[in-house]
Amino acid sequence: MTIKVLVVDDSALIRQILSEIIKSEPDMALVGAAPDAFVAKKLVLEKSPDVITLDIEMPKVDGLRFLEVLMNARPTPVVMLISTLTEKGADATLRSLELGAIDFVAKPKIGVAQGMADYHQLIVEKIRTAARSKVKKSTPSKVSAVSKVNYSGTEKIIAIGASTGGTEAIKEMLRTFPANAPATVITQHMPAGFTSTYAKRLDAVCQMQVKEAKGGERLLPGQAYLAPGDKHMEIERSGADYRIRLTDGARVSGHKPSVDVLFNSICKSAGSNALGVLLTGMGSDGASGLHEMFNAGCETFCQDEASCIVFGMPKVAIEKGAAKRVVSLDDMGRSVMQTVEKLSAGSRL
Repeated sequence: MTIKVLVVDDSALIRQILSEIIKSEPDMALVGAAPDAFVAKKLVLEKSPDVITLDIEMPKVDGLRFLEVLMNARPTPVVMLISTLTEKGADATLRSLELGAIDFVAKPKIGVAQGMADYHQLIVEKIRTAARSKVKKSTPSKVSAVSKVNYSGTEKIIAIGASTGGTEAIKEMLRTFPANAPATVITQHMPAGFTSTYAKRLDAVCQMQVKEAKGGERLLPGQAYLAPGDKHMEIERSGADYRIRLTDGARVSGHKPSVDVLFNSICKSAGSNALGVLLTGMGSDGASGLHEMFNAGCETFCQDEASCIVFGMPKVAIEKGAAKRVVSLDDMGRSVMQTVEKLSAGSRL
């Protein structure tokens, strides 16, 4: 299958570079390059692209407004191109994912032509992933939050991993968690500079307190900790407590932060006190770690194919036999909380 791609960017240089990248790929076809939303609208109607690369900052009608209209009128997989990794840029990018964009790529700050050439492989991978993804309109969640979970002790830990499509999946899951939920640790594939903003957005809509991990924190019930975008996050035992350890090592499973790093550390430090959850994402990061958690006696969950934006990471984990439960996103939060209660009561699962 040839992927029909439409490029939308007000920069003639970026349009040219992206056009050349797309035309160089045997499985892609450039169907147009638009300088603004008005030309883009016309080309969408004429060419019916499979994937759109969309500049987030454009004159006349900005990328967010165009994306919102597009997703209501003709839902199409979109990869956002962002110009800045500032807090403002991060906020706009996260908003684009809420509106239905599949993923994003940051434009290089200096040496644009060479920088975009260096990004060639990343860009085409994002386009291919978007072409295989499921586009979903941004709709308010109909799942109600759990009011309270009954469990004893403070040793239970919930570990969550996600990638493409994960920002919204994590949000929908955490919104169902009660204020007294077990300590929750999260690794979402995301660049440095974005996780702080993402944590604040989660904190604003969740009953739990959500924060970007700084390292050294003691895990506490009612708290969720997000791995920073440029560090691996691990959990280690410190006496009777669990604490967060951040490391600046090489990429693992192609990522930093890596879900495998988090899950593997959970096996060593918490064993069967932990629950592992692997959500939507491209690739295989987290699948091996979840399998280790499974073997350590942890309760393990994978998001089902129907509710995944990209059924990559959960699919690999399921094929490895790492999932005790395969659950839809709508049911995930409640299923995890019910399992916490059963574990606390000593029930056989």
